Amino acid sequence: QVQVVETGGGLVQEGGSLRLSCTASGPAFDGYAVGWFRQAPGKEREGVSCTTWSGGRTFYVDSVKGRFTGSRDVAKNTHYLQMTGLQPEDTAMYYCGACSAIAGTVIPVHRHASSWGQGTQVTVSA
Repeated sequence: QVQVVETGGGLVQEGGSLRLSCTASGPAFDGYAVGWFRQAPGKEREGVSCTTWSGGRTFYVDSVKGRFTGSRDVAKNTHYLQMTGLQPEDTAMYYCGACSAIAGTVIPVHRHASSWGQGTQVTVSA
């Protein structure tokens, strides 16, 4: 059974920072790289980062490179996304999920709704 809980979202002003956390367990996560995805109203879900299972390396898409930092605390089985320099276009619901980095993008390994949590809302005001 997959258990996913994302926390840490909120309302911040442009240029502000937030740290998202994700605790996840179950076959949809165990042994996979885990990343962060976001979905804005009316848009498709997009991947923004993908961290290896060991937590040693993270891939970022160009739109967040240099501003977002993905990491994993192995002991706590928790994944983080430190976001700085937030912009209004970062406003979205953020989710964590098993990921793969291919050709400059981050794609989900599992697409079924049962592999995703409720997400955490990030809103950036101009």
